[in-house]
Amino acid sequence: MDAIHDFRAERERLNAIVLKYGQKTIKRFFNLDTNVYADGALPAKTKELLGLVASLVLRCDDCILYHVLRCAEEGVTDEEFEEALSIGLIVGGSITIPHLRRAFGHWEEISQTRDTPSFSADDAPPE
Repeated sequence: MDAIHDFRAERERLNAIVLKYGQKTIKRFFNLDTNVYADGALPAKTKELLGLVASLVLRCDDCILYHVLRCAEEGVTDEEFEEALSIGLIVGGSITIPHLRRAFGHWEEISQTRDTPSFSADDAPPE
């Protein structure tokens, strides 16, 4: 869990720097990014799975880890996680396999502890 702890700490530190210098446009984007994943017509759980799939297809490891953590917090099951990543693999192709491996590695690590404190709304942006 050290890598996950380090990720969270570094993300928080860097977000604080971005928000220190960020003006209206950046802050508005951060707010939009936070709010788009809130419960709506689609539940937050589904939205996090969508974010995970998009992150896999885009091959953004930080984004993948963020959404893996959020999926765990939203109560995604192993089966739901695997199905979502299967869609990402089909859409993204074999080039996503290294990212798929890391996503499952993070999921396994989180599943072994299930000690995933929630992100606050302030932590959410950006992926």
